[in-house]
Amino acid sequence: MNSTETKLIRWGIIGCGDVTEKKSGPAFNKVPNSSLIAVMRRDTAKAKDYAERHGVPKWYDEATALINDPEVNAIYIATPPKYHEEYAIASLKAGKPVYVEKPMSTSLSACLRMEEAARSTGIPLCIAHYRRQLPMFLSIKTLLAEEAIGKIRTIRLSMLQPDQSSIIATTGNNWRVDPDMAGAGLFFDLAPHQLDLIHYFFGPAKESFGIAKNQAGLYKAEDVVTGIMRLENDILFTGQWCFTVSEGMREDIVEINGSAGKISFPVFGHEVEILREGKKEVISFDPPQHIQKPMIEKIVQYFLGKAENPCSAADAIESMQVMDSFTNRK
Repeated sequence: MNSTETKLIRWGIIGCGDVTEKKSGPAFNKVPNSSLIAVMRRDTAKAKDYAERHGVPKWYDEATALINDPEVNAIYIATPPKYHEEYAIASLKAGKPVYVEKPMSTSLSACLRMEEAARSTGIPLCIAHYRRQLPMFLSIKTLLAEEAIGKIRTIRLSMLQPDQSSIIATTGNNWRVDPDMAGAGLFFDLAPHQLDLIHYFFGPAKESFGIAKNQAGLYKAEDVVTGIMRLENDILFTGQWCFTVSEGMREDIVEINGSAGKISFPVFGHEVEILREGKKEVISFDPPQHIQKPMIEKIVQYFLGKAENPCSAADAIESMQVMDSFTNRK
């Protein structure tokens, strides 16, 4: 994209499902130099309905038609992960920058092909690890950089949820637990957010391993995962995920333990607790109306040549490699 010629990013969405209703879709019209002009969904009636409700001038029921629309100059892919690779590569080959939902795709090999397509075409590719741009996590990153809790020693992450959990988006066909559509199960849906933040704060893993099982047998994918990483400076990470606990056992916490204190926070919540010198401080953050808006602002600037890529394919591939090592996927 030639930033000297392009002053407005005119978006097309492939896959205007639930995630786009509030989290992302409306934000494209609320960011400077950005406009949502087309959406696509295989169900024509649902595509038309979405467009009419959100004031989008065009709708399609074929991805190729949206990609080839000459007025669309950037693509947001929000389909189930099974389709990310196909649509991303087609968009990149058409010369249109891509913003793709996480997980980046269903397998490491697919992610690598997407990365290669971006490299060979020279067209930008960004991944929707949007928590990187939320004020809460930017504040945590600053605290860590300032050594507010001293030298980091260990990190503990725990995500425990009942089978019917409000933290997990539901769909009519429950594709998030169908390995054919999602690549794996709920771990692959939620852990990308969590592990990406760990890499964002501390860099890529030096080594990682784990184990995953299907204990409850409610679907084909794993429902319990335990993983260990060694990070830079020999920081040790342990994580556990289980999606079939009782209602009273819900937990969403990351604890970062340092030589002079501790920082604790939920990845899907809005409060940070800082413990140092025997004193506890709690900082609350108001989530944005559209949670992806801060990330979309950065991406628009990147597409216009005015900023760096806020989350590259290489960034997302780091998380995919760790998830594969935790679940022993080949």
